[in-house]
Amino acid sequence: MRRPTTPDLTVVNVSLTGPERDYDTVVDFLHHTFRLVRVGTSGDVEAARELVGSWASEADAIAITGVREARAVGLYDGELDAIDSIKQATTAVPVSDGHDLGDVLQEWAIRHLQGEMPGYLSNARTVVLGGLNHARTTRLLREFTDNIEFADPLLRFDLPSKVAGNPVLGLAVAAALEPVHLLPGTVKAKIQAPGTGLSTALARRAARDADVVVATYDELVGFGLEDLAGKTLISSAISEDRLTELGDRGVDMVLDSVPQPFDVTVSAAVLEAMMQAVIGGGRLTDDDMLDMIVDAGLEPRLLYPNGWRRKSRFAFVIHPLSQTFFSKVEPLGTITRVAPGVVNDLIEKAIAYAPPFTYSHVTGITSPTGAEAEGWLITVGGTPKELMAHSPEFTYARLLQAADMARKLGAQVMGLGAFTKVVGDAGVTVAKKASLPVTTGNSYSASGALWAAHDAIRRLGIAEVDERGMLHGRTMVVGATGAIGSVCARLLALASDELWLVSPETAKLLTLKHEIERDHPRATVHVAATPDDHLGDMDLIVTATSGAGKRVLDIMQVKPGCVITDVARPLDLSAEDVAKRPDVLVVESGEIELPGDVKMKNIGLPPGVVYACLAETVVLALEGRYETFTVGRNIEWEKVKEIYRLGLKHGMKLAAISGVNGVFTPEQIADIRERALAARAVGATG
Repeated sequence: MRRPTTPDLTVVNVSLTGPERDYDTVVDFLHHTFRLVRVGTSGDVEAARELVGSWASEADAIAITGVREARAVGLYDGELDAIDSIKQATTAVPVSDGHDLGDVLQEWAIRHLQGEMPGYLSNARTVVLGGLNHARTTRLLREFTDNIEFADPLLRFDLPSKVAGNPVLGLAVAAALEPVHLLPGTVKAKIQAPGTGLSTALARRAARDADVVVATYDELVGFGLEDLAGKTLISSAISEDRLTELGDRGVDMVLDSVPQPFDVTVSAAVLEAMMQAVIGGGRLTDDDMLDMIVDAGLEPRLLYPNGWRRKSRFAFVIHPLSQTFFSKVEPLGTITRVAPGVVNDLIEKAIAYAPPFTYSHVTGITSPTGAEAEGWLITVGGTPKELMAHSPEFTYARLLQAADMARKLGAQVMGLGAFTKVVGDAGVTVAKKASLPVTTGNSYSASGALWAAHDAIRRLGIAEVDERGMLHGRTMVVGATGAIGSVCARLLALASDELWLVSPETAKLLTLKHEIERDHPRATVHVAATPDDHLGDMDLIVTATSGAGKRVLDIMQVKPGCVITDVARPLDLSAEDVAKRPDVLVVESGEIELPGDVKMKNIGLPPGVVYACLAETVVLALEGRYETFTVGRNIEWEKVKEIYRLGLKHGMKLAAISGVNGVFTPEQIADIRERALAARAVGATG
């Protein structure tokens, strides 16, 4: 930094905070050379007034700061309007409190963050410390989230807006408070203490689960908020040493609304005073500010004290797939054990009407890119039987309740699981009406199904697969006209010699056959309404129906060594069916292993492993794609490829192959192979 001996302008910052951050330096700004001086008074208002008076003859502008911050850390216990009495200590030079420029910078900072990382603040759980000095920030945050808590008791109960909206009430409040205004500050502080204490306790509790904290550094310290790990701090004038300290406390990101163009840390009031000095002390117009902000190249700062991080939040809707779920949830478990049978049927009907509830908080998801995600599994009560027994609107209503719950939890995107994504128009209506973006996960389900099938065929080692991954054999998709089935069919048309499409929807089946043959002329495609006549020729079968307990195929007709990937939820093949054919490898679709040290309640899969539809929701969160990605019954081929690519980017892995009895061990796969080869040998000699 150039240090000429004769600055042409002088700006002094008189602060009610302490002198430990004082400076006297020379800087270049807006084509001028400034002497900048900071003097802290440790809460002494009279000393501040004297300093303003004494510097008036030497300074070109004076900045007054630190009233709220001094009160936050206990240096000052008087009224906030003390800043006005300090400003009135001189009329010889402009005296700035930074209010005008600060408002502009606060709004700009929020919009800058949303522009750089779209959706970052969507539904963010936010705690605002301090008071009305963050009013502009809070007003902007309300465009993106309703999850805002305040430490200030007046703001917590929204009293200012209530008073402002009712003139009669405003006059009454003003009259009632007039005697209070005449009291000394220490007395008023004692009167206000009970309400402030309660509000602080409530805000501190909310802060533990917050995603965003809005506060100056001194307010943060004065509030006593120790747990900042994983949070975003929206603040101002953060110095390097304070940034380091915040990093040590685990802060992910600091959004500093005040640009810092110098070696010393300055406030918005100082920058505003410097601008006033440049124009010669007249009124600083909006045009003046805009011109000088652009001319000086000022910008808000996105600071990452521990390296780049982005934490996103998701929700995923689950529901019981059968009555066995009730035995795992108390007190239903006790009831079903004492009085099974008919009672189970009654519970199944009753629980379908229950409001959604949070089943599990999901934490520890960390992408290799540094992005993180946390989420919530939200349960709606209906089993597939009950969901199908009611109108689609019955399920829509519960999903919209779940979406509202997800929004309040802070989720930025929500996924639909199992039958909730099948009912009605497959998520279209819910996505239109929900308070946050919705995805069914079907794009990744289709991708994961074929991923699992390919891996299973490779590990079984019976069917011929060349170095390009092409299966030289016959494949079949049962439920080919469904959302996932149609995409699986398109994928298999590229990856196998011969493909059978099976569905009772004749017209849709013929249309799908035509589209595949048009897009992939090399494909050999057959169609059938039922699968059984052709099962004995298949090397790979994908079942993707919504049969809900109906018989889908006769497993006894399947060729030994065939791989069946069951994508349907509930499963198309029961455990009893699978047990009949120990020479066939039946995979429960393509489950995905999430990256990181994942903590989540049991969902019937190994730790850290989830269904592909849930993984799609997680991938979107990690990528910061808070959007309605997959809805409806027609899955876009481009989205299937895109979500697969994004999954690899964020460390998603195909989980260990699992079936109806859990994860297959290498020994179990080897046993299936031996049985299949033996059965084929018997068939060849027979």
